[in-house]
Amino acid sequence: MSIADLLIPDFALILLGFVLRRSSAFTADFWANLERFVYYLLFPALLFGALARAHFDFVTAAALIETGILFTVAGIVLSYAARYLFDVPAISFASAFQCAFRFNSYVGFAIMGSLHGSAGIAAFGLLTGFIVPLVNFASVWALARHGDGRLLRELIRNPLILSTFAGLAWATLELPLPKAAASTLGFLGVAALPMGLIAVGAGLRPFAFGAFKGLSAYVLAIKLIAVPATAYLVAHWLGLSGTYFSAALVLAALPTASSAYILTVQMRGDSQLVASLIALNVLVAIVTLPWWLTLIPT
Repeated sequence: MSIADLLIPDFALILLGFVLRRSSAFTADFWANLERFVYYLLFPALLFGALARAHFDFVTAAALIETGILFTVAGIVLSYAARYLFDVPAISFASAFQCAFRFNSYVGFAIMGSLHGSAGIAAFGLLTGFIVPLVNFASVWALARHGDGRLLRELIRNPLILSTFAGLAWATLELPLPKAAASTLGFLGVAALPMGLIAVGAGLRPFAFGAFKGLSAYVLAIKLIAVPATAYLVAHWLGLSGTYFSAALVLAALPTASSAYILTVQMRGDSQLVASLIALNVLVAIVTLPWWLTLIPT
């Protein structure tokens, strides 16, 4: 399968969500409920189902997690440098800061499912389970002084983290997964990927960078160039291959997460700047993501 054949359906569903949201065919409540439905039910079912039946080589998996931590920390450090490079309000910096290292897991799961099937989803789920707490901690830390920081509660209640570690525990204990339960999780998992991509498109906002063009370009370059470049080098250095190499590079090369907008609104940050950065991330990733995927060893 070519890179174009792999990615065009994913970006087509994102475009469909964007068009449907602006067609007024569905209410704002519909889209808010759809995002909650995907986030709290469909994706946890996808993650648990894939992980509970997976068999991990935890020595190699440790190298995957180490790779993820290293390229994420690189993104955090480079992004924080913007505080000293650009003369912008502290709240705008704190809001844009997270867009240099957060990632849109919906797109990642769809790509890994196309590349490696359930094994790819399991590997990607394992990696996100460890990286999501890290990026959430950094994001909330930067915004905490501008709103009500509830970091520990948010991490404990995060459905992607809970389902990831529940699935890992199930697999580690080698518990059987009843056929009926596996089938139900499978149905929900199949729905998760297309519905998640449509939700991504529906959440995009028009560009409005104002005086933050330099900061925005800097953050975009970190997310779509520097972070995946770091992932590529570290993955080779630690000897990753196959599904694990793909998981590391795909996660690093993804556009930033739409959840960054939700967090910014909740913590009273510069939500318009973040909305614009998310939209620009997706647009530029149409070019950069296929290129990074060509570097995955076959």
